[in-house]
Amino acid sequence: MNVLHIPYGSPMIELCHALRLKGVEATACHFYENAYNFKPDQSLKLNQKSSTERERQIEKFLKDSMNKYDIFHFHFGETFFSDKRDLPILKAAGKKMVVHHHGSDIRLLSVAKKNNPYVRVKPEWTEEKIYKNLETLSKYIDHAIVQDYELEEYISNSYKHVHVIPHTIDTKQFKPVYPTPKQSPLIIHAPTMRDLKGTEYILHAVNALKQEGYSFQFELIEGYSYEETKDLLAKADIVIDQLRIGASGYISSEAMAYGKPVVCYIRDDLVSKYPKELPIVNANPSTICDVLRNLLQHPEKWSELGTRGRRYIENYHDASVVADQYMNIYKRL
Repeated sequence: MNVLHIPYGSPMIELCHALRLKGVEATACHFYENAYNFKPDQSLKLNQKSSTERERQIEKFLKDSMNKYDIFHFHFGETFFSDKRDLPILKAAGKKMVVHHHGSDIRLLSVAKKNNPYVRVKPEWTEEKIYKNLETLSKYIDHAIVQDYELEEYISNSYKHVHVIPHTIDTKQFKPVYPTPKQSPLIIHAPTMRDLKGTEYILHAVNALKQEGYSFQFELIEGYSYEETKDLLAKADIVIDQLRIGASGYISSEAMAYGKPVVCYIRDDLVSKYPKELPIVNANPSTICDVLRNLLQHPEKWSELGTRGRRYIENYHDASVVADQYMNIYKRL
């Protein structure tokens, strides 16, 4: 079984590593270099090419890949070409395909707002663009994957089969460092896009609590490489993820793997769909100040939350557990 993952994203890198441990020949290929210095198995570095050269290289890569791979695993709703003209070619060649949606590529504001007054979406992903993309993808692909139930609702009627599989975390790469009570704990927040993550509410809470006399350090992680971000996660005492989306992100999973208490907004109607052991401290833009204050007042809870988080990741996100779920889907294609 040879599987190609394209065209970008850090989740595919961990996933391919996990699949290879199970005997699957899986390759993570990024089409472009990235600011976070992710290290895929292969990079086409198309950002270094002219538009004509990019087109020519992608066409060659598609042809070569069709001779090498049995299964094509597309991430973020993208394929070899923006107009998806590769899909009928792959279909006609009898190639198996699966699409993996990660968030903004399917999050419909009109649907999300019904259960989430705080939600924001990326402006470039208009509903018209999302629907058009889903229509084309689902014409050729039957199986779609998302990482949580917040995303599932947006595509439940688009594909024949929708699978919910948690983020892949290689727990052996994350040595837990459980926080202990200290005079000035380190709180970190790592937004990719401030507006989508609710960063302004976190900054307001941080300033308000410092004015109240609470002693802590706060680090806003922006513009760091992936390895630098991981180093800071390992040093943190409390990690704040996202307050608007209504579901936990990749940072939540990695922070829990490091044994950290995690603050994130989980939509009320989705809480029961997570495993009951989920130790995330729930907070939204309206409650973040109170939630953070409570955590600072009870440092004895930090280690317990961190221990529960690490156990949760081992049970539900570990590469060996998650890889089996992907392999079962591949066998159904």
